[in-house]
Amino acid sequence: QIFKPFGEAFELMKKILFQPFDLKKWFIIGLAAWLANLGGGGGGFDYRYNRGEEFQKLNETISQIPHSVLVTGICALIAVVLLLVVLFAWLRARGRFMFIDCIVKNRGAIAGPWREFRTEGNTYFLFSLTAAVCLRLFAALVSAPLVYMAIRGRFYLSLHRDRLEPYVLLIIALWVFIILLVVFAWALIVNFMVPVMYRRRCRAYQAFRAATSLIARHPGEIVLYCLFLIVVAVASVMVGCVVTCATCCIAAIPYVGTVILLPIFVLLRSFSLLFLRQFGPEYDVWASFTPPEHVWILSPHTAPPPSASLGLPPQPPSSPSV
Repeated sequence: QIFKPFGEAFELMKKILFQPFDLKKWFIIGLAAWLANLGGGGGGFDYRYNRGEEFQKLNETISQIPHSVLVTGICALIAVVLLLVVLFAWLRARGRFMFIDCIVKNRGAIAGPWREFRTEGNTYFLFSLTAAVCLRLFAALVSAPLVYMAIRGRFYLSLHRDRLEPYVLLIIALWVFIILLVVFAWALIVNFMVPVMYRRRCRAYQAFRAATSLIARHPGEIVLYCLFLIVVAVASVMVGCVVTCATCCIAAIPYVGTVILLPIFVLLRSFSLLFLRQFGPEYDVWASFTPPEHVWILSPHTAPPPSASLGLPPQPPSSPSV
């Protein structure tokens, strides 16, 4: 089902953030949500200036720097950027577990889940970092034959310049489609991996196999989930733009914007968790712990006792009453 978990997610969001309203809890959960999406995008300001004049001044300044100093500076800048990328990826990996823990246990906590899910966060970080490198290598491999096709076709198209633009556009569109398809598939797998790791306390590669197996067994439900999630994400972006304009771009400030738009972040993450729990207790992040105030929301799916092991066979159904 799609609409039922979304309705439950909306009720869960209201219970976590508004019943009762606690500003301190908002800031703490907002920090976890901000870390979970660190480096995923952000707003900025558009300062008007003469770009051509500024570029000319920058070019003149660079030309006066000695070549050896310039090369060293560029290498140092690249190293700093790479270190920041790795640092953000590590914080994002740890933050995703903290954010889920805040939703599952209805609390604002940073230090507790940071320590509790240290192993899972680190293994997920290493796995995602390896996957990012593999995705970039895949993009390079995919672009290589397309570049070769473009070079081979250049000699023919030099005699038919009227066909040059459609040919180039077709190559670019094919490359973009393949890359977007792979990135979307990876984003979908990651969306399920972290809850699986949270539930089972397993390694990243085990969660990857579980997520891909789930997608392969239920392709229809997953496609509907993706389509609905795209609609909700577009609506969320529109709401975010309106809030940013209404707050005079205050919502575009990192972390501050996350706190202001926290209901959207909690709603989207809760929706994915509640959708995933429909596939069995091994995918239910509330299976081992359910806050008393969430029982009436999560009651349609009764969680097994905390001592239940995922390796045990399912219990036989109870005999029908006479």
